[in-house]
Amino acid sequence: MVKKHEEKVQDLENQLKRVLADYQNLEKRVAQDKSDWIRSANKGLILKLLPVLDDLMTANEHLKNEGLGLIIQKFLGILAQEGVTLVASLKNAKFDANIMEPIGMGDGEEGRVIEQVRPAYKQHDQILRHAQVIVGQRKSQVTNIPNDVQEEN
Repeated sequence: MVKKHEEKVQDLENQLKRVLADYQNLEKRVAQDKSDWIRSANKGLILKLLPVLDDLMTANEHLKNEGLGLIIQKFLGILAQEGVTLVASLKNAKFDANIMEPIGMGDGEEGRVIEQVRPAYKQHDQILRHAQVIVGQRKSQVTNIPNDVQEEN
């Protein structure tokens, strides 16, 4: 009789441990889901803000204003707090469809980026926005180059 009770107690203890482990796993999943949901919500807002940052960076290239440069750095710092980083300039890099979107072709080394029109951004090692690039091809293969690209060459 005592042995039966000890087995029952042991069985109940094992069940309790399994239920506790299941509960802890559930808490972890809920926390992860919440984090993913927040990241997804932030992603939409960040994607809306990136064109503004692009415009600020373009303006700063022309104006070379120290105050504007500080604002851009502050903007990039806030994005970094959200895990967003600017992918380094891809000019002269080999074309990579994982992080680049070709928007035109020009005379240059085949398969290499001639010009980066818009930078890429990553969020937590995932591409948030692809870079827009002009890719090189031999001159005889170049077709349909936008006029503004032709003027720059």
